[in-house]
Amino acid sequence: MARILIADDDRSIAELISDALTDEGYETEIVADGEKALYKIEHSAEYSLILLDIMMPRIDGLEVCRRIRDTVSCPIIFVTAKNRTIDTLLGLGMGADDYIAKPFVLDELVARVKAHLRRQQRSVPVSESNVVKCGDIEIHRDTYTAYRSGEKIPVSAREFQLLQYLMENEGKVLSRDQIFEAVWGTEYGDAGTVAVNIKNLRDKIDVEGKYIKTVWGVGYKFTPVN
Repeated sequence: MARILIADDDRSIAELISDALTDEGYETEIVADGEKALYKIEHSAEYSLILLDIMMPRIDGLEVCRRIRDTVSCPIIFVTAKNRTIDTLLGLGMGADDYIAKPFVLDELVARVKAHLRRQQRSVPVSESNVVKCGDIEIHRDTYTAYRSGEKIPVSAREFQLLQYLMENEGKVLSRDQIFEAVWGTEYGDAGTVAVNIKNLRDKIDVEGKYIKTVWGVGYKFTPVN
């Protein structure tokens, strides 16, 4: 059973979300501030997905996301009344996988949670190797882990899926729309989030620009290194 942490200081909204997700068969926990969210994440069993409000007492959601992103691989979704573009970019830049602004349609929130969990838990075909390697970068599909020169690199679930898609199509030029449809799906969001996540990946595994190349006016490609 998927376990979902809901961090929101508005108890009525948190309970509304919890009831809807419980009806779908998920196990939920509610905390009312960022400090409690950090404690739960650090001391409780692993969560399948985390829903974070931005404006919370003690520690805000952006700071919670920043602190946990390098050690937590599950999807993180911001659910917040702050819907300005800058807040969206800040959240995505800190490793969030999605962003839902209040007021929201409950059915849409549940659908997004389901979509993220499906992608996170998708099975790997037996006929395929669990390991994909290019140059000194290596990913393990079954554990959602990435390595460079044998050193484990902390990546979020979304960053891993993006890296996997690029590596599986190495040498091919992929448009932002192609990448978005393959990694995020076509239901929600827009292709602008691709650029933010590409930047995050480069900062973590490719600061020299050896692998992830921008093809101006088209998109990106993962270039094999001889």
